[in-house]
Amino acid sequence: MLRKPLKLADLAIEPSAEVLCAYDRPARCAYLANLAGTTPEAIYTAIWGAGFETGADTGAIDAQSYLRGYGERIGYPLTLDEWLAARRVSMTLRPQVLDLVRRVREKARVAVLTNNTTLVAEHIDRLLPELRPLFGDAIYASAGFKAAKPDPICFRRCLDVLSRTPGSTLFIDDLAENVAGAVEAGLFAHRYVSPEALAAALRDHDLI
Repeated sequence: MLRKPLKLADLAIEPSAEVLCAYDRPARCAYLANLAGTTPEAIYTAIWGAGFETGADTGAIDAQSYLRGYGERIGYPLTLDEWLAARRVSMTLRPQVLDLVRRVREKARVAVLTNNTTLVAEHIDRLLPELRPLFGDAIYASAGFKAAKPDPICFRRCLDVLSRTPGSTLFIDDLAENVAGAVEAGLFAHRYVSPEALAAALRDHDLI
């Protein structure tokens, strides 16, 4: 989605967590169901079917209330360690994408913006320790901005923290609606479908 040439020194890459890793929600539901003595279907209905995660993503529910509410909904007093373990088993890093991030870092600043509770950003070293060497402290959960993708406000608030402008930023996400939200906010954007297509887009932007 090239609109104009970019100045590389001003450009940041903001991939979502789902671009950096494959997310297996059924595996997460199965892990939680085993803890709670119920079924994966019941876990899904209690959390995602009820829209509970949406409130956490937008920061409407703080981290403490989120964890307590999570346990109440699944009928089990879930601890932070258990929540993190369930989240961890659901994520598998994409080595080819990480290799592309390493190459991009030679030319541009990189950051992560994921729709999640602040617990993900706060505990990223336990969830995905491989990300810290690549992104440093530039790992952000939408809840910290009180808005979630695809809301343009989420992108703009993240850019304010990064001290970047929309027109100097390339955003990468696997969901079409999030890509559309980024474009509405004035960013360049690419929808992730494969490492090969991402590499081509990065070459188009002269980032690798």
